[in-house]
Amino acid sequence: MVETQRTTVRTELTDAGRVAVLTLDAGRGNVIDSQVLEHLGIALAPLSREPSLAALVLDHAGPDFSFGASVPEHAPDKVRGMLPKLHAIALQLLRFPAPTFACVRGRCLGGGLEVALCASQIYASRTANFAQPEPKLGVFAPLGSVLLPKAIGQNRACELLLSGRTVNAEEAERIGLVAHVSEDPRAAALAWVREHLLPKSSETLRYALSAARHSTFAELHHEIAALERMYLDRLMRTHDAQEGIQSFLEKRTPQWNHA
Repeated sequence: MVETQRTTVRTELTDAGRVAVLTLDAGRGNVIDSQVLEHLGIALAPLSREPSLAALVLDHAGPDFSFGASVPEHAPDKVRGMLPKLHAIALQLLRFPAPTFACVRGRCLGGGLEVALCASQIYASRTANFAQPEPKLGVFAPLGSVLLPKAIGQNRACELLLSGRTVNAEEAERIGLVAHVSEDPRAAALAWVREHLLPKSSETLRYALSAARHSTFAELHHEIAALERMYLDRLMRTHDAQEGIQSFLEKRTPQWNHA
């Protein structure tokens, strides 16, 4: 018997094939590691070529959207392989030809929030909470540093990116991080799609979406690449970045030397 590798991303087509639902199903916390990123890429590629697709919904199994990107893969000997993969998937989502919706319940942290920010809109449950806790590990969030200011403004984004504090669903909606809070974010997102998108031509929606983000995508691509270089070539050479990751893995308090 030939064993097949279990996928961490499930694909479902609904509404006569006009809506695709991708479900993250990577075990407890849906930690985003290289395998999850590979499976996301495999799932997204054929969907991006479906001319009748009107919307992509990114959902998740389990109580939490994602605890974030894999911390072990942030170690100096692995991060150069992982970070470009995360950014490649982000760009794949950001240029996806149909509107995208992230459905968040529970924790949406670090790399998980960065992935959710790539969606056109975030729908959240009342239990959802959001954070970019990277500074607590001695690092920063390259993708979040690009996308959060565009979503909620420079001042609010800086406060979250520097403090690493957690934002609940109510505050996330108030500051514009989340489009809608409800008991069932998937049902709410699908209801919006069915009311506002499905009656329209998918071809027209593609042109409208491309036009709406025409002036920003090239800028996003450049900024993400620049911060990836800063992270890999400068930050990861510092003592504190390496100490932050190592202390997390060893479950101890980091000993910063502020250099």
